[in-house]
Amino acid sequence: MDINIPDVVAEVTAAFQRYEKALISNDVAVLDELFWKSPEVVRYGVTENLYGYDAIANFRSNRSPANLERVLLNTIVTTYGRDFATVNTEFKRPPTSDRIGRQSQTWMKTEEGWRIVSAHVSFLLVNG
Repeated sequence: MDINIPDVVAEVTAAFQRYEKALISNDVAVLDELFWKSPEVVRYGVTENLYGYDAIANFRSNRSPANLERVLLNTIVTTYGRDFATVNTEFKRPPTSDRIGRQSQTWMKTEEGWRIVSAHVSFLLVNG
């Protein structure tokens, strides 16, 4: 299996950047589009565990649009062959917080294009 084929990395990076733009602008239609429309898709959030496309879409439509701006750090796109990829990143929400968030996404190329099939968002716990 070929890892990080340049044109595939470019495709996934573009899909991820489109997701990120939609996330911070609360473009629910694009966010819904980029998740796989399947009962098998999963999204673990900071305060919720969502199973299936419908649960994720419902969460998005009811989420507050406030304080969505963030800065990404250490984003890593890794592709496996031509149809599977992971994107991992850290984020901060300046100026309101110094907390470090983490996000991981698994992407799969479908007939409709690249879609998120699994996602996880959490915050790094800091002792002290």
